[in-house]
Amino acid sequence: MQNKYKPEGFNARQGAKQSILTSPVIFDDKIYEGVVKKCDSSLNLWVDLEGTTCLIPKDEVCYLFPGEILKDIAIISRVSKSVCFKLKDVAKGPEGNEIFIASRKEAQKECITNYVAELNVGDIIDARVTHMEQFGAFCDIGCGISALLCVDCISVSRIAHPKDRFSVGDRIRAIVKSKSDDGRVYLTHKELLGTWE
Repeated sequence: MQNKYKPEGFNARQGAKQSILTSPVIFDDKIYEGVVKKCDSSLNLWVDLEGTTCLIPKDEVCYLFPGEILKDIAIISRVSKSVCFKLKDVAKGPEGNEIFIASRKEAQKECITNYVAELNVGDIIDARVTHMEQFGAFCDIGCGISALLCVDCISVSRIAHPKDRFSVGDRIRAIVKSKSDDGRVYLTHKELLGTWE
């Protein structure tokens, strides 16, 4: 399943072609990936899918784990980045053209159900570093689902900050260290580096 549920940015330029609106559209639950071109004043995302415009409404931008609150910056920061989404409907755009209504949240729900929920401790997976804090790096493990890679799990030597080993956007391999009851995933990387010997 990992091949289907890659971190965002892994499958850029794959999916629909520019002629998608001229052919019969079947909403077959395929997950597409496109680049966010803008975030409007209502915090909706406008995505380019091989020349076709897609709108992801604010309430469809992100799946939230229990207790999570969607921050505006989490939406705004998606501009110029790839996002995964599912096509939901066709509607008239602001200029009278046809656009797709899409849902990133639905793609993330499917990824959680069919991939993340099936991960086991010890599985080696693809990940992409999305942002870093003093305590660790946050990694996209599939369709924008975030997992934490604590700073003490990054390297066999002691490092002060994740930026000592990684940069935002790095594609890495990581090991599933643990999973919480609510489905959050925690990663480790240092076991992939070998030992001092």
